Amino acid sequence: MAIGTELKYAMLDEFYLDPMNPRLGRNNTGRNVPQEKVLELMGEWTIEELALSYLESGGFWTHEALLVTKEKLYGAQRLVVIEGNRRVAALRYLRDAINGRPASPKWKEIAKARKPPDGLFEKIPYIEIGSREEIESFLGFRHVTGIKEWQPAEKAQFIAKMIDERGMDYTQVMRKIGSKTDTVRQHYISYRLLLQIGNVPEEDLEERFSVMYLSLRTQGVQKYLQIDIYADPKSAKKPVSKKHLNNLANFALWIFGDSDKEISPLFTDSRQVDNFGRILESKDAVEYLERTKQPSFDVALRISGGDEPEIIRLVETAADNIEMALTRAHFFKKSKELQKAVGRVAKDASQLADIFKVTIEK
Repeated sequence: MAIGTELKYAMLDEFYLDPMNPRLGRNNTGRNVPQEKVLELMGEWTIEELALSYLESGGFWTHEALLVTKEKLYGAQRLVVIEGNRRVAALRYLRDAINGRPASPKWKEIAKARKPPDGLFEKIPYIEIGSREEIESFLGFRHVTGIKEWQPAEKAQFIAKMIDERGMDYTQVMRKIGSKTDTVRQHYISYRLLLQIGNVPEEDLEERFSVMYLSLRTQGVQKYLQIDIYADPKSAKKPVSKKHLNNLANFALWIFGDSDKEISPLFTDSRQVDNFGRILESKDAVEYLERTKQPSFDVALRISGGDEPEIIRLVETAADNIEMALTRAHFFKKSKELQKAVGRVAKDASQLADIFKVTIEK
């Protein structure tokens, strides 16, 4: 069947949270993940506001009906929520709180705020769809390119699922979700690279995945890993070849750190991704990174010469400031403080001129 148009109703206990939801994280998804675990994970998604809206607005709005499919789960046919898991989780936490089992003081407070409207847990609107595949276009647009975007790792996992499990190519996924082919390909290769790395710290995974994703655009990372960012899905299953796995292990430490937190990521600011690429293009800088247990990003950047743009910026800024000062400095010839500052500038400028063999003309 296609996506239905008939609005149906069911009780809260008839719905099953989707254990395949990408937002649960790559290590927490699977058909055997119990509902209790799924609900626990979703409790960290800031769903309290949803519960309050149900109490204050008088119930579950029909225009936000759940999208549900019937499929085999835990050994039987179930109504599995594909779109609307946060809403179902909010209702379950709210019901537990009302029944005297609040998950936190916050839920206890919410339960006391207002009496729940009639039928809140017994008459929940939903629309049935034939299968997950039939709603992929909607989910892809809504969460990958649309108004309720997933985090980068969640997007990548969703795209990888369409390619690995549905057998789609980049163009087919692009058409499904309304994205660009290059974006689809980079998300897929990034996710396959994450799987190839294997065990990475879960803490700040989304943020670190974003850094890794952006770093793959740089020539330095591509060269160091010998990775083809234009690879087709078959070739991209294992983005890094066997003979470069040592480089991949180093790269993983520099991006993610280690699970024991003995080694921290080399850098945390995604704005430094381009400089990271410059570092990996320098043989001397790479040798420094590889031989040092806890290397310094700034030291590596200096070794690579990658700080040249910053040095140029500093000198140009100094020149701009001096030119601005010249428009008014002659009014303060008797200022001892200004004379001292001018002497400092003259000394520093002379040293720079000597380094670059520049003749200062008067």
